Amino acid sequence: MARVITMGEIMLRLSTPGNEKFIQADEFDVNYGGGEANVAVSLANYGHDAAFVTKVPQNPIGECAVAALRKYGVDTKFIAKGGERLGIYFLETGASMRASNVVYDRAHSSIATAVAEDFDFDAIFEGADWFHFTGITPAVSDAAAELTEVALKAAKKHGVTVSVDLNFRKKLWSSEKAQKVMTNLMQYVDVCIGNEEDAEKVLGFKPGNTDVTSGELELAGYVDIFKQMVEKFNFKYVISSLRESYSASNNGWSACIYSRDDKEFYHSKKYTINPIVDRVGGGDSFAGGVICGFLDGKDYKTALEYGVAASALKHTIPGDFNLVSRADVENLVGGDGSGRVQR
Repeated sequence: MARVITMGEIMLRLSTPGNEKFIQADEFDVNYGGGEANVAVSLANYGHDAAFVTKVPQNPIGECAVAALRKYGVDTKFIAKGGERLGIYFLETGASMRASNVVYDRAHSSIATAVAEDFDFDAIFEGADWFHFTGITPAVSDAAAELTEVALKAAKKHGVTVSVDLNFRKKLWSSEKAQKVMTNLMQYVDVCIGNEEDAEKVLGFKPGNTDVTSGELELAGYVDIFKQMVEKFNFKYVISSLRESYSASNNGWSACIYSRDDKEFYHSKKYTINPIVDRVGGGDSFAGGVICGFLDGKDYKTALEYGVAASALKHTIPGDFNLVSRADVENLVGGDGSGRVQR
């Protein structure tokens, strides 16, 4: 199996039970997660050698975060210890027409103050096949943005394929700051993953008349901007998840990809996910599935279908991590979405 490195922030997630609002909650459900950590768990579940790079505080909460990764087979030996705290986010899960709500408490977290000297990137990328990061990590702090570029340079030095999930977070930085930082980092990227908001807010490309809140997609607009992105950044593949939000509980879910070398655009099968159990981590599970497809040697269309199916399944699982197996994903790709009891 392939060796994959992901780097970013793992956080303590405190979510209200069921669909309670914050003001109703007398207790919180505890999970751990974060963009790149979620991808590492997915890939470890599929049997790949996945390592996660971050910095956590030297205290019991930091150890709990590391233990959550180890539980699912993620290599944690490159995780640095130190700093003030683990970042926290509070989640209120919406339903029907009421949207979910996230409140961050992550200022001065350990990864936000980490520096390149905390990590031996030559050792980290020795023998690695793939490196994945997201736009969330550079948004955490200027120091984290600098650290991300150091990691990217080391990855390319070692001949590692690099993917990014653009992941714009308006509660962390402005579109103007995102475009300034992320445009520079794109020079190291081979595979670019995002959605319609990410493409516009992070890189300045808007796909036609698509409005995710209306549940309507204009695929021709994606073809146009994917070609522009390839022309500007020379990505090998540009990929977008396609979420049609009919409500917080009911989404259409598919994806599309453009191949630089084949000059071909492909739109996947669409799944209707209703009801959604937990959509947090849906994009990360999509990225993990697509990366797994590529690492398995699948062609880009099959890799995309694998990612869409994996992510559709993640929407049925509470927590940030996608805990499905290869067999689960392959069954859905093969057409078995019946949900019948497996005996």
